[in-house]
Amino acid sequence: MNIQVRVIPVISFAISLWFLLGSFAASADDIRTERVQFKQGASSATVEGSIKGYQIVDYVLNAKEGQQMNVSMVTQNTSAYFNILAPGENEAAMFIGSVNGNQYEGQLPASGDYKVRVYMMRAAARRDEVADYRLEMNIAPDN
Repeated sequence: MNIQVRVIPVISFAISLWFLLGSFAASADDIRTERVQFKQGASSATVEGSIKGYQIVDYVLNAKEGQQMNVSMVTQNTSAYFNILAPGENEAAMFIGSVNGNQYEGQLPASGDYKVRVYMMRAAARRDEVADYRLEMNIAPDN
């Protein structure tokens, strides 16, 4: 009986996955953080900003479990996206813009500070591209 083991594709896949995941990892020093405060009586806020290359911005907003959140981003750069990270999370996103687009709507799973992380895909970041954007965040008030 002749059994052939194909190790090369597995190793190639593992190396590709390692590089892909590594491209999204950023140290806390590389991330600018801005707290979002809604105006008195308002349930939404809009920010306009710009990122260049590997810059990342975390917009932090507080919300309660069960509230509805709606976040959308408009940009001319097709490589700019946002992720949403649940309270206490620094890496794994509950919403990934590069997979799902620049529109999120859903019910929040926990109370605490959510991060809306604006970033650029690695290829565009490597070219030192600039992305101007407008980010709208809405959290429905408690019932």
